[in-house]
Amino acid sequence: MNARAAIPALAWAIVLSSASASDWPQYLGPTRNSISPEKGILRNWPTNGPEVLWTVSVGRGYGGPVVKDGKVYLLDRDDNVGDNLRCLDLATGKELWNFAYDAPGTVMFPGSRSVPTVDGHHVYSCGHNGDLYCVDINTRKPVWNKNVWTDFGGAAGRESSGGPRQGGATPSGGRFPMWAITQNPVVCGDLLIVASQAPELGVVAYEKLTGNVQWKTPSLGLISYASPAIVKVDGKDHVVMVTSSTNPFQRTRPENEMGNVVGMDPLTGEILWKYDKWECHIPVASALDAGDNKVLIVGGYELGATMIKVEKKPDGSYGTTELFTTREFGDQTKPPVQYKGHFYAQYGTNSRRDGMVCMSMEGKILWKTKRAPDFNKGSMILADGLILATDGAQTLYLIEPDPSGFKQLASAKVLAEGGSGSENDPMAARVGGRNQNWAPLALAGGKLLLRDQTQMKCVNVAQ
Repeated sequence: MNARAAIPALAWAIVLSSASASDWPQYLGPTRNSISPEKGILRNWPTNGPEVLWTVSVGRGYGGPVVKDGKVYLLDRDDNVGDNLRCLDLATGKELWNFAYDAPGTVMFPGSRSVPTVDGHHVYSCGHNGDLYCVDINTRKPVWNKNVWTDFGGAAGRESSGGPRQGGATPSGGRFPMWAITQNPVVCGDLLIVASQAPELGVVAYEKLTGNVQWKTPSLGLISYASPAIVKVDGKDHVVMVTSSTNPFQRTRPENEMGNVVGMDPLTGEILWKYDKWECHIPVASALDAGDNKVLIVGGYELGATMIKVEKKPDGSYGTTELFTTREFGDQTKPPVQYKGHFYAQYGTNSRRDGMVCMSMEGKILWKTKRAPDFNKGSMILADGLILATDGAQTLYLIEPDPSGFKQLASAKVLAEGGSGSENDPMAARVGGRNQNWAPLALAGGKLLLRDQTQMKCVNVAQ
């Protein structure tokens, strides 16, 4: 295949516009920025909270659902067995089919990690151990599968129940990522793009229908838990990847390294630009397209946030300018929500609990909730001028985004308490706390999907 013919200039826009307004087909929604086009969201809730339409059991973990054409897809997991791609009916929660495969092993904060992507009649998922599958949603059988870790120089490392164990050394000198493979695949035209995290590779693009590698980059930096994002630069798509600075708890060399923010051509993988002063040793949130060629990067360990601007030079190359960096705004697990020139994020780390924070486009901090109310690693969706947010623990909030102050319209306890138990994972329990309900949300047809460590619920949030 000719790579330059693979993706028309407007392919990304076409992919987005083809999704139904009632679909949530990928990580962070139809435009991959936590924004829903839906209207008619309830502005107040009954005393007992919004109606719970159905509840289903799920395995432990942090992977969230997606929705396409009235069906819910979730990559579930049992560490003793492997990964399980499940398809459920959005209206009833009834499981319609599932596709499971062996992928045993455990890491700190055990369980599922990623969010599938649905495109056409295929669903794509990347599992805990790096197993990347394309499954036909009609035949319910795999079309192709790869492993983004072992295919590019990674090895399983120390064994636990027959699978990867955290920090295991590999023959190539790499280490299985301490918190496993955490990729949320992104479709761009004819390609499926993920970050490998393996020793020999940075980002890889597969032909989405065949699994053939179309392009790949060399390693872009230290291990990252972020997924590639798509941002517009002068109206053109750039694939943007965020890498880690030196992790003091998983150091591979004596000198400290800074993390990178790298922009690539989605057609070829050519590296177009790089910002090399990002200081976050556990990056999880993907880059956010902030508009006007600006890219916002956030993290929780420990820099906070950096805004860069990408500009084309007279010679045709690209350069970056750092507009600001602040330690007063960040998000450990997801990119912020952007609304009317302001950003909203949940800023909780090991060393600070700022709660929900509002920041202007220029980097000015306008307010913080701190612990009243507390928000820590939860998920947020902007819909109909409102924010639906989980707090990382048990509570779902309805919030009116306003730079003048935090405006809570309603709240309800919807999720169950639970996390990595101290008897099995004392470090995770101490660091993550008693509640670890951190999974991304999904919204489709007025139905909000959210999960804790044992159940997924469908909640009615529309009129």
